[in-house]
Amino acid sequence: MRLRLGGLAAAVLLAAAPAMADQWTIDPGTSLLAFTGSQSGAAFDGRFTRWRADIDFDPARPSAGHVVVVVDMNSAVTGDITRDQSLPQADWFDLQRFPEARFEAREFRPLGGNAFEAPGDLTIRGVRKPAALRFTLDIDGAVAHAKGRLAILRSDFGVGQGAWKSDQIVGLEVGVIVDVTARRR
Repeated sequence: MRLRLGGLAAAVLLAAAPAMADQWTIDPGTSLLAFTGSQSGAAFDGRFTRWRADIDFDPARPSAGHVVVVVDMNSAVTGDITRDQSLPQADWFDLQRFPEARFEAREFRPLGGNAFEAPGDLTIRGVRKPAALRFTLDIDGAVAHAKGRLAILRSDFGVGQGAWKSDQIVGLEVGVIVDVTARRR
């Protein structure tokens, strides 16, 4: 199955030095951490219903930012009962051993205009790999809105074991979609 996280992408949303930056609180009612994949040649979408993010971000000093996103992997839903029942199993997320995924970025890089990149580490199934989430960020007073996407290969994290290891049935590339609204604390 394709699993797009990122941060965990939500985690990649905003950042700055914790002691000197504004802290932001995610609005779960208007925020989304989702993923896309393909199975038997057909695209599918999913989302995580439980995740949290600690975000420190100062627009004047994005390089001093910091974000940590923790995803409850048992909260993945795709709307397909067979797929949803398979995801927690050992061949996929292996929730008995790895109940959470994590994204952490220790800086944000401005890319021009309202575009940023959050280079960090993504950990899924106990495998940590570098990952960079690109996103746009708009701040209006005390409210910030970030949208981004991260492409990963599920095989890099051991997601899909045994007969599912190849891309014959389930594609290897997964897109992680972040659409986050946060309030300055």
